[in-house]
Amino acid sequence: MADITTRTAGQIDREVNNFYDRALLERALPDLVHNRFADVRDLPRNAGTNTIKFRKYSALTATTTALTEGVTPSGSRLSVSDITAVVAQYGDYVTLTDVVQYETPDAILTETAELLGEQAGDSLDQLCRNVIAATTTIQYASTADSTATVDDPMKLNRAEVKEMVRTLKNNNAKPVTSMVNPSTGYNTTPIDRAFIGIVHPYTTYDLDDATGWIPVEKYANKSDVMPNEVGSLAGVRFIETTNASTVGGALVTTVYRTLIFGQHAYAMTRISGEALKNVVKPLGSAGSADPLEQRATSGWKATYVAKILNNAFIGSIEHAVSG
Repeated sequence: MADITTRTAGQIDREVNNFYDRALLERALPDLVHNRFADVRDLPRNAGTNTIKFRKYSALTATTTALTEGVTPSGSRLSVSDITAVVAQYGDYVTLTDVVQYETPDAILTETAELLGEQAGDSLDQLCRNVIAATTTIQYASTADSTATVDDPMKLNRAEVKEMVRTLKNNNAKPVTSMVNPSTGYNTTPIDRAFIGIVHPYTTYDLDDATGWIPVEKYANKSDVMPNEVGSLAGVRFIETTNASTVGGALVTTVYRTLIFGQHAYAMTRISGEALKNVVKPLGSAGSADPLEQRATSGWKATYVAKILNNAFIGSIEHAVSG
């Protein structure tokens, strides 16, 4: 049987008030830092499939040969490549006893919904992070040439950021111009053109000393500041999160991965109407499986998949941080 939250277990205190489904969404959506800049391509409900297909057309080669009078040129052919991803379900729940609900003075169902919302947001954020951190465009700080050779002095600085921006521009990546609105988790909001970087707070600590670093409090226009934005450097606006990607190192305990990307680098897909929901089963809803109406549950369920659309438009800088 799943874990059950009881009064005697010491996991919570006493009583219950009204429960609101919105509590889960309000906690979950603002935490979707990595998903915020994804292209959203949702599957319609009852589509008969859980596989999303992203179709990519390759750029046509420039034509530099003049036309010959009266002669029809051979023309060009479109080159199409398909990227597929399978949408999966994720979720979790908490079981509350009847004793907890009538003895606990806290609004226990609301508190539970908020905690589940944080868990949902954290889970979906990490799922996206793990996908995009697997980009094949990797830059190692300083003289390192692998994760194993990243050492203490090899911090993220202006030179490293400029090098990654040069790589992305050379790959014809375009600056990001919109993001998923964190208040809705779906609609997009326009932002000032820039490449986006996702950094750990330990990395921000080092960037604060970088030449040319502009913290958000010194922005000329603060009306465009994004949630979790901490500053900009060399044409990159940085978003801070403790969920930033890391990997174990050989010369240092932890190697930090700063992701920098442009528009249309990756996408996320949900099933329409099943993106994220709170599921509450009140006391007695289990019928004969709960004959004395002793157990209720509150949980979340989501459909989700993330996919890199173009590895050339997203890069990872592997580096150390100050101890």
